[in-house]
Amino acid sequence: MANKIIRVATIPLSLNILLKNQFSFLSQYYKVIAVSSHGNDLEELGSRENVKTHAIEIKRKISLMEDLKSLWKLYFYFKKEKPLIVHSITPKAGLLSMIAAKMANVPIRMHTFTGLIFPTRTGPMKKLLITMDKLLCYCATHVYPEGNGVRNDLINYKITTKPLKLLANGNVNGIDLEYFDPQIISAEEKTELKRKNDIHPHDFVFLFIGRLVKDKGINELIKAFKKFDGKNVKLLLVGPLETEQDPLLPETLREISENKNIVAVGFQKDVRPYFAISDVLVFPSYREGFPNVVMQAGAMNLPSIVTDINGCNEIIINNQNGIIIPAKNDLILQQAMSKIFEDEEFRNLLEKNSRKMIADRFQQKVVLEALLNEYQTLENNVQKFS
Repeated sequence: MANKIIRVATIPLSLNILLKNQFSFLSQYYKVIAVSSHGNDLEELGSRENVKTHAIEIKRKISLMEDLKSLWKLYFYFKKEKPLIVHSITPKAGLLSMIAAKMANVPIRMHTFTGLIFPTRTGPMKKLLITMDKLLCYCATHVYPEGNGVRNDLINYKITTKPLKLLANGNVNGIDLEYFDPQIISAEEKTELKRKNDIHPHDFVFLFIGRLVKDKGINELIKAFKKFDGKNVKLLLVGPLETEQDPLLPETLREISENKNIVAVGFQKDVRPYFAISDVLVFPSYREGFPNVVMQAGAMNLPSIVTDINGCNEIIINNQNGIIIPAKNDLILQQAMSKIFEDEEFRNLLEKNSRKMIADRFQQKVVLEALLNEYQTLENNVQKFS
Protein backbone atom coordinates (compact mmCIF):
# COMPACT_ATOMS: atom_id res chain seq x y z
CA MET A 1 0.00 0.00 0.00
CA ALA A 2 1.32 3.44 -0.95
CA ASN A 3 2.51 5.74 1.82
CA LYS A 4 0.68 8.99 2.52
CA ILE A 5 1.99 12.49 1.88
CA ILE A 6 0.08 15.48 3.22
CA ARG A 7 0.84 18.83 1.55
CA VAL A 8 -0.18 21.88 3.60
CA ALA A 9 -0.54 25.57 2.70
CA THR A 10 -2.28 28.47 4.42
CA ILE A 11 -4.61 29.32 1.54
CA PRO A 12 -5.86 26.94 -1.18
CA LEU A 13 -4.67 29.23 -3.98
CA SER A 14 -1.07 28.33 -3.08
CA LEU A 15 -1.72 24.63 -3.62
CA ASN A 16 -3.92 25.07 -6.69
CA ILE A 17 -1.76 27.57 -8.57
CA LEU A 18 1.81 27.33 -7.20
CA LEU A 19 1.81 23.51 -7.16
CA LYS A 20 -0.29 22.90 -10.26
CA ASN A 21 0.27 19.40 -11.77
CA GLN A 22 2.31 18.32 -8.74
CA PHE A 23 -0.46 16.37 -7.02
CA SER A 24 -1.48 14.32 -10.05
CA PHE A 25 2.17 13.49 -10.72
CA LEU A 26 2.92 12.41 -7.14
CA SER A 27 -0.33 10.42 -6.91
CA GLN A 28 1.22 7.85 -9.24
CA TYR A 29 3.58 6.92 -6.40
CA TYR A 30 1.91 8.00 -3.12
CA LYS A 31 -1.49 8.66 -1.60
CA VAL A 32 -1.46 12.46 -1.59
CA ILE A 33 -3.73 14.70 0.49
CA ALA A 34 -4.01 18.49 0.11
CA VAL A 35 -4.75 20.51 3.26
CA SER A 36 -5.45 24.25 3.45
CA SER A 37 -8.13 26.72 4.48
CA HIS A 38 -11.56 26.47 2.87
CA GLY A 39 -12.02 27.79 -0.65
CA ASN A 40 -13.01 27.05 -4.23
CA ASP A 41 -9.36 26.54 -5.14
CA LEU A 42 -9.19 23.52 -2.83
CA GLU A 43 -12.22 21.94 -4.48
CA GLU A 44 -10.87 22.73 -7.95
CA LEU A 45 -7.51 21.17 -7.09
CA GLY A 46 -9.14 17.98 -5.82
CA SER A 47 -11.29 17.67 -8.92
CA ARG A 48 -8.60 18.54 -11.47
CA GLU A 49 -5.84 16.37 -10.05
CA ASN A 50 -8.04 13.66 -8.52
CA VAL A 51 -6.64 13.92 -4.99
CA LYS A 52 -8.20 13.94 -1.56
CA THR A 53 -8.55 17.36 0.05
CA HIS A 54 -9.25 18.45 3.62
CA ALA A 55 -10.06 21.98 4.80
CA ILE A 56 -8.62 23.33 8.06
CA GLU A 57 -8.96 27.06 8.57
CA ILE A 58 -5.53 28.75 8.91
CA LYS A 59 -5.37 32.52 9.31
CA ARG A 60 -2.61 34.44 7.51
CA LYS A 61 -2.41 37.06 10.26
CA ILE A 62 -1.06 36.21 13.71
CA SER A 63 -4.03 35.38 15.98
CA LEU A 64 -3.18 33.35 19.08
CA MET A 65 -6.59 31.77 19.69
CA GLU A 66 -7.27 31.02 16.02
CA ASP A 67 -3.75 29.66 15.56
CA LEU A 68 -4.14 27.32 18.54
CA LYS A 69 -7.41 26.01 17.08
CA SER A 70 -5.71 25.37 13.74
CA LEU A 71 -2.78 23.68 15.47
CA TRP A 72 -4.99 21.20 17.30
CA LYS A 73 -7.05 20.45 14.19
CA LEU A 74 -3.86 19.72 12.26
CA TYR A 75 -2.54 17.54 15.08
CA PHE A 76 -5.70 15.41 15.29
CA TYR A 77 -5.86 15.12 11.50
CA PHE A 78 -2.26 13.93 11.30
CA LYS A 79 -2.89 11.41 14.10
CA LYS A 80 -5.90 10.11 12.19
CA GLU A 81 -4.25 9.88 8.74
CA LYS A 82 -0.79 8.70 9.92
CA PRO A 83 1.17 10.11 6.95
CA LEU A 84 4.79 9.21 6.26
CA ILE A 85 5.45 12.80 5.15
CA VAL A 86 3.98 16.20 5.94
CA HIS A 87 5.33 18.82 3.53
CA SER A 88 4.34 22.47 3.99
CA ILE A 89 4.71 25.74 2.11
CA THR A 90 3.79 29.31 3.16
CA PRO A 91 4.74 30.79 6.56
CA LYS A 92 1.76 30.19 8.86
CA ALA A 93 0.95 26.73 7.49
CA GLY A 94 4.62 25.84 7.81
CA LEU A 95 4.84 26.81 11.47
CA LEU A 96 1.58 25.17 12.57
CA SER A 97 1.89 22.00 10.50
CA MET A 98 5.51 21.37 11.50
CA ILE A 99 4.63 21.73 15.21
CA ALA A 100 1.54 19.53 14.78
CA ALA A 101 3.44 16.92 12.75
CA LYS A 102 6.18 16.73 15.40
CA MET A 103 3.56 16.31 18.14
CA ALA A 104 1.90 13.58 16.05
CA ASN A 105 5.24 11.77 15.50
CA VAL A 106 5.13 12.08 11.71
CA PRO A 107 8.48 10.56 10.61
CA ILE A 108 9.33 13.01 7.79
CA ARG A 109 8.47 16.69 8.27
CA MET A 110 9.46 18.90 5.33
CA HIS A 111 9.05 22.64 4.85
CA THR A 112 9.85 24.65 1.75
CA PHE A 113 10.55 28.35 2.32
CA THR A 114 9.07 30.06 -0.74
CA GLY A 115 10.04 33.45 0.63
CA LEU A 116 10.93 35.14 3.91
CA ILE A 117 9.01 37.99 5.50
CA PHE A 118 11.36 39.00 8.33
CA PRO A 119 14.21 40.53 6.23
CA THR A 120 11.93 43.44 5.27
CA ARG A 121 10.53 43.99 8.77
CA THR A 122 11.98 45.91 11.73
CA GLY A 123 11.75 46.02 15.52
CA PRO A 124 9.70 43.58 17.63
CA MET A 125 7.83 42.18 14.61
CA LYS A 126 11.10 41.17 12.95
CA LYS A 127 12.25 39.41 16.14
CA LEU A 128 8.90 37.61 16.42
CA LEU A 129 9.01 36.42 12.80
CA ILE A 130 12.59 35.17 13.21
CA THR A 131 11.58 33.26 16.35
CA MET A 132 8.65 31.69 14.51
CA ASP A 133 10.86 30.54 11.64
CA LYS A 134 13.41 29.13 14.09
CA LEU A 135 10.64 27.15 15.81
CA LEU A 136 9.38 25.93 12.44
CA CYS A 137 12.85 24.66 11.51
CA TYR A 138 13.33 23.04 14.93
CA CYS A 139 10.16 21.00 14.39
CA ALA A 140 10.91 20.11 10.76
CA THR A 141 13.21 17.22 9.91
CA HIS A 142 14.14 18.69 6.51
CA VAL A 143 14.24 22.31 5.30
CA TYR A 144 14.26 23.44 1.66
CA PRO A 145 14.85 27.03 0.52
CA GLU A 146 13.38 28.10 -2.81
CA GLY A 147 16.52 29.56 -4.32
CA ASN A 148 19.97 30.63 -3.18
CA GLY A 149 18.79 34.02 -1.95
CA VAL A 150 16.39 32.46 0.56
CA ARG A 151 19.09 29.95 1.53
CA ASN A 152 21.59 32.74 2.23
CA ASP A 153 19.08 34.64 4.39
CA LEU A 154 18.34 31.52 6.44
CA ILE A 155 22.07 31.06 7.03
CA ASN A 156 22.90 34.72 7.69
CA TYR A 157 20.10 35.10 10.24
CA LYS A 158 21.02 31.75 11.84
CA ILE A 159 17.47 30.42 11.47
CA THR A 160 18.62 26.80 11.50
CA THR A 161 21.74 24.66 11.57
CA LYS A 162 20.04 21.89 9.58
CA PRO A 163 21.20 21.26 6.00
CA LEU A 164 19.48 23.50 3.46
CA LYS A 165 18.98 21.65 0.20
CA LEU A 166 17.91 23.17 -3.12
CA LEU A 167 15.88 20.84 -5.31
CA ALA A 168 16.58 21.15 -9.05
CA ASN A 169 17.41 24.85 -9.56
CA GLY A 170 15.44 25.94 -6.52
CA ASN A 171 11.94 26.62 -7.83
CA VAL A 172 9.09 24.86 -6.06
CA ASN A 173 7.24 23.62 -9.15
CA GLY A 174 8.99 24.61 -12.37
CA ILE A 175 7.26 25.84 -15.52
CA ASP A 176 4.97 23.79 -17.74
CA LEU A 177 6.35 24.84 -21.13
CA GLU A 178 3.47 23.25 -23.03
CA TYR A 179 0.98 25.38 -21.09
CA PHE A 180 3.04 28.57 -21.15
CA ASP A 181 3.62 28.57 -24.90
CA PRO A 182 3.25 31.84 -26.84
CA GLN A 183 1.99 29.94 -29.90
CA ILE A 184 -1.18 28.91 -28.04
CA ILE A 185 -2.74 32.39 -28.18
CA SER A 186 -4.04 33.16 -31.68
CA ALA A 187 -3.71 36.50 -33.46
CA GLU A 188 -7.50 36.84 -33.34
CA GLU A 189 -7.56 36.35 -29.56
CA LYS A 190 -4.85 38.97 -29.10
CA THR A 191 -6.64 41.48 -31.32
CA GLU A 192 -9.91 41.00 -29.46
CA LEU A 193 -8.31 41.27 -26.01
CA LYS A 194 -6.56 44.49 -27.01
CA ARG A 195 -9.81 45.91 -28.39
CA LYS A 196 -11.70 44.96 -25.23
CA ASN A 197 -9.16 46.78 -23.05
CA ASP A 198 -8.77 49.85 -25.30
CA ILE A 199 -5.19 48.96 -26.23
CA HIS A 200 -4.39 50.14 -29.75
CA PRO A 201 -2.57 47.82 -32.19
CA HIS A 202 0.67 49.83 -32.07
CA ASP A 203 0.71 50.55 -28.33
CA PHE A 204 3.73 49.38 -26.36
CA VAL A 205 2.48 47.42 -23.33
CA PHE A 206 4.21 47.15 -19.97
CA LEU A 207 2.71 44.33 -17.89
CA PHE A 208 2.52 43.69 -14.16
CA ILE A 209 0.96 40.49 -12.76
CA GLY A 210 0.46 40.05 -9.03
CA ARG A 211 -1.25 41.56 -6.01
CA LEU A 212 -1.58 45.34 -6.18
CA VAL A 213 0.12 46.16 -2.87
CA LYS A 214 3.00 48.29 -1.64
CA ASP A 215 5.38 45.31 -1.24
CA LYS A 216 5.13 44.55 -4.96
CA GLY A 217 6.55 47.98 -5.84
CA ILE A 218 3.31 49.29 -7.32
CA ASN A 219 3.76 52.80 -5.90
CA GLU A 220 7.13 53.08 -7.67
CA LEU A 221 5.76 51.49 -10.86
CA ILE A 222 2.92 53.98 -11.15
CA LYS A 223 5.24 56.91 -10.42
CA ALA A 224 7.68 55.70 -13.09
CA PHE A 225 4.93 55.10 -15.64
CA LYS A 226 3.50 58.63 -15.27
CA LYS A 227 6.60 59.92 -17.10
CA PHE A 228 5.49 58.13 -20.30
CA ASP A 229 2.53 60.50 -20.63
CA GLY A 230 1.79 61.40 -24.25
CA LYS A 231 3.42 58.31 -25.78
CA ASN A 232 1.74 55.22 -27.24
CA VAL A 233 2.37 53.24 -24.08
CA LYS A 234 0.00 51.29 -21.84
CA LEU A 235 0.49 49.77 -18.39
CA LEU A 236 -1.53 46.58 -17.92
CA LEU A 237 -2.15 45.59 -14.29
CA VAL A 238 -3.35 42.01 -13.77
CA GLY A 239 -4.14 41.07 -10.19
CA PRO A 240 -6.34 41.84 -7.19
CA LEU A 241 -6.25 45.17 -5.39
CA GLU A 242 -5.77 44.56 -1.66
CA THR A 243 -6.87 47.43 0.57
CA GLU A 244 -6.37 45.95 4.06
CA GLN A 245 -2.90 44.39 4.13
CA ASP A 246 -0.08 46.56 2.74
CA PRO A 247 -2.30 49.10 0.92
CA LEU A 248 -1.17 51.45 -1.85
CA LEU A 249 -0.75 55.20 -1.40
CA PRO A 250 -3.90 57.29 -2.08
CA GLU A 251 -2.15 59.09 -4.95
CA THR A 252 -1.26 55.72 -6.51
CA LEU A 253 -4.87 54.56 -6.34
CA ARG A 254 -6.01 57.85 -7.84
CA GLU A 255 -3.54 57.57 -10.74
CA ILE A 256 -4.62 53.99 -11.49
CA SER A 257 -8.23 55.14 -11.53
CA GLU A 258 -7.76 58.31 -13.61
CA ASN A 259 -4.90 57.55 -16.04
CA LYS A 260 -6.44 56.35 -19.31
CA ASN A 261 -3.19 54.57 -20.22
CA ILE A 262 -3.33 52.34 -17.13
CA VAL A 263 -5.53 49.27 -17.63
CA ALA A 264 -6.40 47.33 -14.46
CA VAL A 265 -8.25 44.07 -15.17
CA GLY A 266 -8.21 42.48 -11.70
CA PHE A 267 -7.48 38.82 -10.97
CA GLN A 268 -7.39 36.59 -14.04
CA LYS A 269 -7.36 32.82 -13.82
CA ASP A 270 -5.56 32.45 -17.14
CA VAL A 271 -2.80 35.04 -17.50
CA ARG A 272 -1.37 33.72 -20.79
CA PRO A 273 -3.44 36.02 -23.04
CA TYR A 274 -2.15 39.04 -21.10
CA PHE A 275 1.45 37.95 -21.58
CA ALA A 276 0.65 37.51 -25.28
CA ILE A 277 -0.49 41.13 -25.78
CA SER A 278 2.38 42.64 -23.79
CA ASP A 279 5.96 43.60 -24.62
CA VAL A 280 7.73 43.38 -21.26
CA LEU A 281 6.97 42.33 -17.69
CA VAL A 282 7.76 44.90 -14.99
CA PHE A 283 8.08 43.32 -11.54
CA PRO A 284 9.51 45.83 -9.02
CA SER A 285 8.80 43.76 -5.90
CA TYR A 286 10.50 44.39 -2.54
CA ARG A 287 10.76 40.71 -1.58
CA GLU A 288 10.10 37.32 -3.16
CA GLY A 289 11.01 33.70 -2.78
CA PHE A 290 11.15 32.55 -6.39
CA PRO A 291 8.46 34.38 -8.38
CA ASN A 292 6.60 32.18 -10.83
CA VAL A 293 5.35 35.15 -12.83
CA VAL A 294 8.88 36.05 -13.97
CA MET A 295 9.45 32.49 -15.20
CA GLN A 296 6.04 32.44 -16.86
CA ALA A 297 6.85 35.68 -18.67
CA GLY A 298 10.10 34.20 -19.96
CA ALA A 299 8.32 31.06 -21.16
CA MET A 300 5.92 33.34 -23.05
CA ASN A 301 8.87 35.13 -24.74
CA LEU A 302 8.71 38.25 -22.58
CA PRO A 303 11.81 39.89 -21.08
CA SER A 304 11.42 41.24 -17.54
CA ILE A 305 12.49 44.26 -15.54
CA VAL A 306 12.97 43.00 -11.98
CA THR A 307 14.44 44.19 -8.71
CA ASP A 308 17.68 42.83 -7.27
CA ILE A 309 16.02 40.53 -4.74
CA ASN A 310 15.87 36.82 -3.96
CA GLY A 311 14.56 34.71 -6.82
CA CYS A 312 14.30 37.51 -9.37
CA ASN A 313 18.09 37.82 -9.58
CA GLU A 314 18.35 34.05 -10.09
CA ILE A 315 15.82 33.89 -12.93
CA ILE A 316 16.96 37.04 -14.75
CA ILE A 317 20.55 37.51 -15.90
CA ASN A 318 21.08 41.22 -16.38
CA ASN A 319 21.02 42.35 -20.04
CA GLN A 320 20.49 38.78 -21.25
CA ASN A 321 16.82 38.01 -20.58
CA GLY A 322 15.91 41.19 -18.71
CA ILE A 323 17.12 44.09 -16.60
CA ILE A 324 17.86 44.03 -12.87
CA ILE A 325 17.44 47.25 -10.88
CA PRO A 326 17.49 48.25 -7.19
CA ALA A 327 14.22 47.97 -5.27
CA LYS A 328 12.25 51.04 -4.14
CA ASN A 329 13.73 53.39 -6.77
CA ASP A 330 11.20 54.82 -9.22
CA LEU A 331 13.82 56.89 -11.08
CA ILE A 332 15.99 53.90 -12.02
CA LEU A 333 12.85 51.89 -12.76
CA GLN A 334 11.73 54.57 -15.20
CA GLN A 335 15.16 54.59 -16.86
CA ALA A 336 15.02 50.81 -17.34
CA MET A 337 11.50 51.03 -18.77
CA SER A 338 12.62 53.79 -21.16
CA LYS A 339 15.67 51.77 -22.25
CA ILE A 340 13.63 48.71 -23.15
CA PHE A 341 10.92 50.85 -24.80
CA GLU A 342 13.29 52.93 -26.95
CA ASP A 343 16.01 50.39 -27.85
CA GLU A 344 14.35 47.88 -30.17
CA GLU A 345 17.58 45.98 -30.92
CA PHE A 346 18.26 45.51 -27.19
CA ARG A 347 14.65 44.47 -26.58
CA ASN A 348 14.77 41.90 -29.39
CA LEU A 349 17.94 40.38 -27.90
CA LEU A 350 16.28 39.97 -24.50
CA GLU A 351 13.17 38.51 -26.09
CA LYS A 352 15.19 36.03 -28.15
CA ASN A 353 16.85 34.65 -25.00
CA SER A 354 13.81 34.63 -22.72
CA ARG A 355 12.10 31.30 -23.39
CA LYS A 356 15.32 29.33 -23.90
CA MET A 357 16.78 30.52 -20.58
CA ILE A 358 13.65 29.31 -18.77
CA ALA A 359 13.56 25.99 -20.64
CA ASP A 360 17.22 25.31 -19.88
CA ARG A 361 16.82 25.74 -16.11
CA PHE A 362 13.22 25.46 -14.92
CA GLN A 363 11.29 22.82 -16.88
CA GLN A 364 8.52 21.44 -14.69
CA LYS A 365 9.24 17.79 -15.41
CA VAL A 366 12.80 18.20 -14.09
CA VAL A 367 11.55 19.82 -10.88
CA LEU A 368 8.88 17.16 -10.29
CA GLU A 369 11.35 14.32 -10.83
CA ALA A 370 13.74 15.93 -8.33
CA LEU A 371 10.96 16.20 -5.74
CA LEU A 372 9.89 12.59 -6.27
CA ASN A 373 13.49 11.45 -5.92
CA GLU A 374 13.77 13.37 -2.63
CA TYR A 375 10.61 11.78 -1.24
CA GLN A 376 11.77 8.29 -2.24
CA THR A 377 15.23 8.82 -0.75
CA LEU A 378 13.77 9.99 2.57
CA GLU A 379 11.25 7.15 2.53
CA ASN A 380 14.01 4.58 2.00
CA ASN A 381 16.09 6.08 4.81
CA VAL A 382 13.16 5.88 7.24
CA GLN A 383 12.49 2.25 6.30
CA LYS A 384 16.19 1.43 6.63
CA PHE A 385 16.38 2.67 10.21
CA SER A 386 12.90 1.67 11.41
